[in-house]
Amino acid sequence: MTMTLAHRPVLLEATLAALEPEPGKVIVDATFGGGGHTGALLASGARVIALDKDPEAIARGRAHFADEERLDLIEADFRELERVLDGLGLERVDGVLADLGVSSYHLDDPRRGFSYRLEGPLDMRMGRGELTAADVVNAFDEEELAEILRRYGEDPAARRIARAIVRARPLRTTTELAEVVRRAVGYRRAGHPARKTFQALRIYVNDELGALRALLEASARRLAPGGRLAVISFHSLEDREVKRFLRESPEFEPLFKKPVVPRPEEVAENPRARSAKLRVGVRR
Repeated sequence: MTMTLAHRPVLLEATLAALEPEPGKVIVDATFGGGGHTGALLASGARVIALDKDPEAIARGRAHFADEERLDLIEADFRELERVLDGLGLERVDGVLADLGVSSYHLDDPRRGFSYRLEGPLDMRMGRGELTAADVVNAFDEEELAEILRRYGEDPAARRIARAIVRARPLRTTTELAEVVRRAVGYRRAGHPARKTFQALRIYVNDELGALRALLEASARRLAPGGRLAVISFHSLEDREVKRFLRESPEFEPLFKKPVVPRPEEVAENPRARSAKLRVGVRR
């Protein structure tokens, strides 16, 4: 068994050091994605319960880890953690890992509609959900669109972008939407002008913050005393949610005062790791 699929896991060494996987322990990888973290956890000798709501990710994982007896790979949203554990007859686990970044498979596959650089349908669903990004941009009114862009993209130009989207409808492809945003805001910001818009739509379509809150609360109930919760986030909304939870939850003691971030060498090798932050809580 090779350790990974075509995936470079972010903050791998720091994550393994925080979770302390070893034979006899049961670790949940709540975001299987490309399988990088799962592969490393299996290499440590631990049993792994890996979840992903993307059926394509599950199919790739089952093919790659077909002979791995210590892996349960399950198609499920990680908000369903407790249902999954109940189905496996597990009351407690020793670790929970959530890598909240968008999988490279999603970003690099135009069919999924996550990239503002590659032309594809306005989809952005990570799983089998019914609501797509096209539904949002073509059916929601200007006020609703502006609120989504403001809340989930933290974009000061939310109203201007929402107005431009409504005027340009119908929008069918990622590049059409990206061009509308570019014309609305110009290049007067760092990075791609549509980055915040695509982030906001993706978070809304997949209810990412709601799922994260559910996972954090379920982890508090299902981790054994001394168990570790490790969350890798990639934008401030997620990081603030995890930080607040670990500080306010009576069940957890934060392992670090500040989040662990990638070393310059890792960012040089994998630019997508640049914004990653790892926070870890120890179950009391």
